Amino acid sequence: MDGPVNFELHERLEADTFHIGDFPLCRVLLMNDQRFPWFILVPTKGQLTELYHLTAEDRVHYIQETSFLSQKIMDAYSGHKLNVATLGNVVPQLHIHHVVRYRNDEAWPGPVWGFGEAVPYTDEVLKERLSRLSLLKGELFTPTQFLSDILAK
Repeated sequence: MDGPVNFELHERLEADTFHIGDFPLCRVLLMNDQRFPWFILVPTKGQLTELYHLTAEDRVHYIQETSFLSQKIMDAYSGHKLNVATLGNVVPQLHIHHVVRYRNDEAWPGPVWGFGEAVPYTDEVLKERLSRLSLLKGELFTPTQFLSDILAK
């Protein structure tokens, strides 16, 4: 598995998320919407649009990274259900959403996509949400300076 090759994050993901870290294959993003613990993995292998564009080896890593993140965020945020999905209708770049859901969240039981207006993070809520990600440290996850700076405040 090589590092980023001709990788550029789609402008919509760049605008709507925080880059909080990296796995060996994927960039780890946090959606800037404090209503939901919402993470996105984006493979850093060129400009891919479909899962089958990954090599067989990279597909295995993609599933391992999504499974690892899924378990860690459910442990961290104690959700009732985890929504994991790839859509690609608005952002064609291959990415996978991981949204921790609660029976009392405002979109339950429907999907979060297109529901209401995003509520951008305040510094306080962002720090609290990200502080729970200490579960990721020391494993496959490499935090960004942004994450380190938020947690140091």
